[in-house]
Amino acid sequence: MSRARVNMSEYDQAKNLLSRLVACNSINPPGKTVDAIQLISDWLITNGLDVRVHSSDIEKPNLVATVESGVGKHLILNAHLDTVQPGDLTAWSVPLFELTKKNGRLHGLGTGNMKAAAVLMAMTFLRLKNNVKRWKGKITLTLVSDECNFGPHGAEFILKKLKKDLQGDFLICGEGPGNMNVAIAEKGLMWVKIIATGPVGQGMINERGKSAPAVLATVLDKIDSLNLKFAKPPYEELNNEHNFHGQRITANIGKISGGDSFSPAVSKAEANVDFRIPPGLTRTDIKTYVSKFCAGKKIKWREVKGWDPNWSSPTSKPALALSSAYTKVTGRAAVFVTRVPASDASRWRALGIPSICFGPQPELVSGVDDYVNEEDFLNCLEIYTLACLELLG
Repeated sequence: MSRARVNMSEYDQAKNLLSRLVACNSINPPGKTVDAIQLISDWLITNGLDVRVHSSDIEKPNLVATVESGVGKHLILNAHLDTVQPGDLTAWSVPLFELTKKNGRLHGLGTGNMKAAAVLMAMTFLRLKNNVKRWKGKITLTLVSDECNFGPHGAEFILKKLKKDLQGDFLICGEGPGNMNVAIAEKGLMWVKIIATGPVGQGMINERGKSAPAVLATVLDKIDSLNLKFAKPPYEELNNEHNFHGQRITANIGKISGGDSFSPAVSKAEANVDFRIPPGLTRTDIKTYVSKFCAGKKIKWREVKGWDPNWSSPTSKPALALSSAYTKVTGRAAVFVTRVPASDASRWRALGIPSICFGPQPELVSGVDDYVNEEDFLNCLEIYTLACLELLG
């Protein structure tokens, strides 16, 4: 196995910066990232870099920094600084806002998703600024807010405001798809609200399948069955055992509501459903399924939010550069997968820019006792650096 060429002084600096970043509470909602952005901004400025901060919400700023070295391609490095909700706090064995080292892991809310990657991208950016003779072109670092809720104040805002300045030729997003795999694709999303109606009256004369909750339940059972459906991916490289969840529909039934007592018949019941759609299917396919399930019933549904699956070619320059760098550092072949959660990479893909996701997040999704493996944290800095140099060298 190859060893990463990261000296311990550099590693200690990265770990210290991550510790201070984890201490910044940026849970979304509410998604306040002022402290996190200020921390990274100060660190970059101290190291001689120019930083611009842009915001449409003063509590959700975004950092943009650029380094140029002659004429060449433009590479975007992207990470977000807001974090998901921690869930049941009693399930956590480590403090949320304190970097905790345990059994070769670095724990803390947001380490996996995705403050560790943000730190490593900032350090990669500094490395490249200090070695401009080794590459040609332009590198832009974007550290954004409001990603965890797909909100309008993060990458969406700066792409609209800065337009061509941020489109670039390639993008590497630090959203790891798990297991140090390389995500060249990600699932689409479709949020659906379903509303069922039934007769008004007393529940003691209710009939089978007539109440609104009963009507809703029959549809939800069919929707749940979609979790067993798989799609053929657009590239054979995505047809592998590591991409099991990336090739199937996931239908998660969220909030269900209806009625507020025992006896009255419930005349209205609602449910929210989160569909994640694998490459090979589209929102049109999901709409066809839902319409079929609801046909002939006293039920209505509507799409709340959604976008289709998206991907870049496995032979795109960022995919090849990242996979090559991964092999040089780890001695193992890279595996291409579909990222299960959404990421801001989709926004650049929508502009026709080849984009991949790679980072030290070890699981498919972050959760209780969020963490990164120390070895992955160490290796990622070198992998990012080598990939950037290959793209711009």
